[in-house]
Amino acid sequence: MRKTEAMINEIEKVIIGKREVIEQVLMTILAKGHVLLEDIPGVGKTTLALSFAKVMGVDYHRIQFTPDVTPSDVVGFSLYDRQSGEFQYKPGAVMCNLLLADEINRTSSKTQAALLEVMEEGNATVDGKTYEIPKPFTVIATQNPFGSAGTQMLPQSQMDRFMVKLSMGYPDFESQINILRDRQTEQPLDLLQMISSREEVQQLQQEVKEVEVADDILRYITLLVEATRQNDKIQLGVSPRGALALNNMAKASAYINGRDYVIPDDVLRVFAKVCAHRVILHPRAKVAGIQAEEIMEQITHQVSIPEIR
Repeated sequence: MRKTEAMINEIEKVIIGKREVIEQVLMTILAKGHVLLEDIPGVGKTTLALSFAKVMGVDYHRIQFTPDVTPSDVVGFSLYDRQSGEFQYKPGAVMCNLLLADEINRTSSKTQAALLEVMEEGNATVDGKTYEIPKPFTVIATQNPFGSAGTQMLPQSQMDRFMVKLSMGYPDFESQINILRDRQTEQPLDLLQMISSREEVQQLQQEVKEVEVADDILRYITLLVEATRQNDKIQLGVSPRGALALNNMAKASAYINGRDYVIPDDVLRVFAKVCAHRVILHPRAKVAGIQAEEIMEQITHQVSIPEIR
């Protein structure tokens, strides 16, 4: 059994009936990206992050964002040491391999921005000094789409840092029964086995990076991205960073499916998850109640799928 398949199967022991979400999160980690989970409370977002940390054998931190959380809580701060006469760096929450940024939209924009450099560059700068974040590094951030009191919407520059935006949703009927049955006498999270180490995760990331993408696939990705920029319902289309994210996620999709090359289905599978949160709709589209995901679906039907020889 492939390592990725074993990891997915192990996490499914806890996150029941959500294999597609598990695969999307794993693909994002392997593509060296970050995940935004927008969902209602209580559907297992925190449990999902904890499960990945245990199965991958990586360091895990959780920070609960509230209005009084400061940037120094995120990236760390310098503290004067009287004995040495120097300032000592005290690490913040980001000094880990997997960071759960819980309810990121409930903190100030200044604190949200503290994650920008970390998520993009893999470094934290404190008092002019740069500190490298441990590798691998992934942020799984959550936000509640309902109840706007006390929330601060993520700016587009921050949204663009997330490789994918996912939603877990309610479990189906049978999955809900299984969840209740499994938690009668024990916590399944405690029974999870470590499948890989952080070094093995880094090796998997390198193997994903080496997955081949033919020129026809690159043209297909470009055509899809261009279509978002020319759509009359979209005010701001997908950025070049978004195109790169789509390319990297397609490679991760190919990899977990046992291929060392990308096919159009890999691109189609991840297109909406990668691109929907990166576009800004025209006001008239918002008034009409049109969702970005609907437009992404339309675009996939409008752009011709290349034939791979």
